[in-house]
Amino acid sequence: MAPDVPVPTPGATGLPSASDLSPVARIVYEGTVLSDLALRTGVASVLAAAMFPSLARTDRRQERARLEYFAELAAAADRDAVFLRPPDGVRVTTKRGGRLPALDGGHAATLSFLSPYRSHHPGLREDYAAAVANRTAWAQHWRHDEGPRPTLCVIHGFGASPHWFNTRFFELGWFFAQGYDVLLYTLPFHGRRSGAVTPLDGTELFSRGFAQFNEAMLHAVHDFRIFLDHLEAEGSPRVGVTGLSLGGYTSALLAAVEPRLDFVIPNAPVTYIPQLLREWFPASAALGLARRAGLVEGELLSDALAVHSPLTYAPLVPKDRRMIIGGLGDRLAPPEQARLLWEHWDRPRLRWFPGSHVLHVGRGTYLREMRDLMREPAAAVAL
Repeated sequence: MAPDVPVPTPGATGLPSASDLSPVARIVYEGTVLSDLALRTGVASVLAAAMFPSLARTDRRQERARLEYFAELAAAADRDAVFLRPPDGVRVTTKRGGRLPALDGGHAATLSFLSPYRSHHPGLREDYAAAVANRTAWAQHWRHDEGPRPTLCVIHGFGASPHWFNTRFFELGWFFAQGYDVLLYTLPFHGRRSGAVTPLDGTELFSRGFAQFNEAMLHAVHDFRIFLDHLEAEGSPRVGVTGLSLGGYTSALLAAVEPRLDFVIPNAPVTYIPQLLREWFPASAALGLARRAGLVEGELLSDALAVHSPLTYAPLVPKDRRMIIGGLGDRLAPPEQARLLWEHWDRPRLRWFPGSHVLHVGRGTYLREMRDLMREPAAAVAL
C-alpha cells in the first residue's frame, strides 16, 4: 500500500489551496505538474497525428449532419433515448484461466460476448460495424473460490488497458484480499478490441471522426451494462465501479444510467472533453487548423460531445454512494475537471492527492476511503 501524503480538506470551491499543502506535498505537487505536462504533450501529439488525417478526409456536410444529430439528443438530455437498454439474454462466454499471484483463494476468467450494439445514428451503422475486432466485448473476472462476492468493476483510462497495469495501479490484489471480486472491463477500440497496429492503445477512438467517437462512448456504456447483467445473474450481491481518466469519465456516466450500481468512484476523471481539446497542445493546434479549414465547427462539436458527458445528466446512484478522486498536479485531466463533476453531483465526498494523472503519490489514503465506502451498506454511509 502506498504511503500517505496528507492533503488539506477541500474548501467551499472543492479545491484546497496549494499554499496550504505541507512541504512534502508541495514538492510532490510541483514535481508531478512538470511530469504531467511532458506526458500530455506526448499523448496530444499522438492524438493530433490520429485525428488530423480523419478530419482532412471528412465529408463536411455528412459529418455536420451527424454531429447535429448528437447535439439534438444532448439538448433533450433524455438518458433513456440516448442509452438504449441492451437486449436480455446476451450469452457471455467464460474461459477459465490460471491462478494469478494476487488471487489467494480465487481464480481468474476471461469473459467475452459478441456485442449486439448498433450505432445510434442510422447512417453510421455500416462504418462503425466495419471495425470487426471492436464487436467483441472483453473483461477479466476475478472470483473467490467459495462463491460470488460484492464486485469492484474497474475501467481503464485511454491508452492504458493492460490488466497488469490496472492491477498494480488500483492495488486490486489488496481489494481482492478485502473480500471483493474484481472485473476489469476493456473499453471500445482498446486491447483486444483494437483492429489496427497503433502507436498508442486506443488511438482508434479518435482516428475515425468525432461522430464515431460518440458512438464508441455509447457503446462503452451499452457493453458494460451487459457485463453488469452477467454479474447479477452469477449472484454478485452488489456491484460498483471505479475508473481512471477516460475510465473515470465512463464510470461517472454510468452513475447517470445505471441505478443498479452500488457505488461509483471516478478517479482523475475527464468530465468535459471540449475543454481538454482546447488545452492539449499540439492536438489543440490540429483542431484549430481543422476549424479554420471549415472541417470542424467548435460550438457544434461541443454540443455534440455533450451527448455522453456525465455533466449532461443527473446521477441515479445516491449521493452517499458517490466519491470523486482527483490529483492536484494533474494536467491531463486538470483539477477543474473533477471539480465540475463535484458541483454537478451536488458536492459528494471528494478526495484530493498531491500527485499527477499517473503518479498518484499517497494513494493509500484514498484506497482505504474507497474500501470503507464500498464495504458499508448504503444506508449506513455518512457524508
